[in-house]
Amino acid sequence: MLEAFRQPGDPGQTIGPSWLLQVARDISALGGATVLILLTLLVLGYLLLNRGRRTALFLAASIASAYLLSTLLKHAFGRPRPSVVPALAEVSSASFPSGHSLLSSAVYLTMAALLARVVVRPRNRLYFMGSALLLSFLIGVSRVFLGVHYPTDVLAGWAAGAGWATLCWLAADWLQQRGALRGRRRDHSEHAC
Repeated sequence: MLEAFRQPGDPGQTIGPSWLLQVARDISALGGATVLILLTLLVLGYLLLNRGRRTALFLAASIASAYLLSTLLKHAFGRPRPSVVPALAEVSSASFPSGHSLLSSAVYLTMAALLARVVVRPRNRLYFMGSALLLSFLIGVSRVFLGVHYPTDVLAGWAAGAGWATLCWLAADWLQQRGALRGRRRDHSEHAC
């Protein structure tokens, strides 16, 4: 599968136009620690400014524990990086599961689920979730394109990240029912948000 993204006879060159490699690197960066931590801090700041201290604490715990999960799984499996094609991005940790796929799924889906809790329109909730899924998908594909992960690494990362986000969503629902987290206000009209 990794060879499918490379020029026949030259595994160091990707298929497609020359700009596609930079696009893949840019998309991959959206699942990297720097971007995810920065985005998380920005969202936490917004929540704190809007009296969402409990939601901010919940989000911080959800994302910090997703990082811990990724680290534990990588250490447990210790799978080496692919050597079938040259890697076109710098990597330093084990290959399985893909940390970019796991963390982007966990972070973007958890944030989308929290955003979906405070909007009224179903199409807005679908937009948040669809955007999170699209981002996670593109990030995972970019990791295979760059030759730093096997497809199974990415699939495992998506599964673990989506599973973690689902657990967080269920926990947020449970906490909201007990009044510990804010949710949709029932008095908003259909045109709100």
